Amino acid sequence: MDLGYETSMESTNSSSSSSSPSRYESQKRRDWDTFGQYLRNNKPPLSFPHFHPSHVLEFMHYLDQFGKTKIHIQTCPYFGVPNPPTACPCPFRQAWGSLDALVGRLRAAYDEHGGNPQINPFGAPEVRRFLREVRDFQAKSRGISYEKKRKRPKQQQEEQEDQQEQV
Repeated sequence: MDLGYETSMESTNSSSSSSSPSRYESQKRRDWDTFGQYLRNNKPPLSFPHFHPSHVLEFMHYLDQFGKTKIHIQTCPYFGVPNPPTACPCPFRQAWGSLDALVGRLRAAYDEHGGNPQINPFGAPEVRRFLREVRDFQAKSRGISYEKKRKRPKQQQEEQEDQQEQV
């Protein structure tokens, strides 16, 4: 099992030689390379088949230092305030949505690199639990709800659109 992305990307690109990879594929490759670099810089260095969900969690904590989302701590007077009137010293972190998308791309890249989908560390229960906790805390911290939007049945949606047109 090779950590490098080049071999699988070359074979993917050779079938469509003139087209460049999609934005998603480019992000996935960049994320996989970044995670690989993180593993190589680990003490001791780790390789593709030898990392665990705990390393995924460490990587997400490491990425927090590059975050651009203000997350208020519980003692901050703006905790739970969506649009605070002034600045505060609370830290910037990675937004939950960014981490969730990152994990999704890395999970797909892991499978593409020959990892066993049954033991994919990016889909481990502790990683999913961590993401859920980050989402919930950030929602409370910023006063924003992350409730999942449910799809409405098509008939109900059409009735609502008709009502809006009549108004």
